[in-house]
Amino acid sequence: MVNLTIVPCRLATKKIATTKKRAVKKAAAKKTSTAVKAARKAATPSAAAKKKAAASTTAAAQTPAVESKANWLVAVRAAESKKAADITVLDLREVTSFADFFVICTGSNPRQVQAIAEEIDVQLAKAGEKATSLEGYKNAEWVLADYGDMIVHVFSPKAREFYELERLWRHAKTVEIPAQ
Repeated sequence: MVNLTIVPCRLATKKIATTKKRAVKKAAAKKTSTAVKAARKAATPSAAAKKKAAASTTAAAQTPAVESKANWLVAVRAAESKKAADITVLDLREVTSFADFFVICTGSNPRQVQAIAEEIDVQLAKAGEKATSLEGYKNAEWVLADYGDMIVHVFSPKAREFYELERLWRHAKTVEIPAQ
């Protein structure tokens, strides 16, 4: 009788280890897949829940438009209180997604441009809106205040004529400003 001893070679050992790793990965993926399917099934809303969510989404979609209107109107009234000239409001909701409204106005000199920007900021802060960004205040040629859904532009006469935002955004609707 001959006694045979099997000595594994390096290549065979590597192949076995690789096969084991693949089997472990497949098992883990299968468990994850099963867990994901169970979570999706649990998260699938019933018809009543879908109807309720749709109603709340519709109400939420209507609310920002009303708030946006209130915000641009507050900005317009603040600009008027500081004697801003040529106030224009552009409705950008159908043109772009980064802002709903542009409020554009002109101050006759750098001090007035700064005063208009300050008053708008103060009045919007009282209404609960805070600017996420304020640029150009020091130079007072073009002050840009970003309030998220509304962007306020306060120009010097020269800068307003040069940039012509109304022409650049000519596809936006011009909003009629109600009398006080």
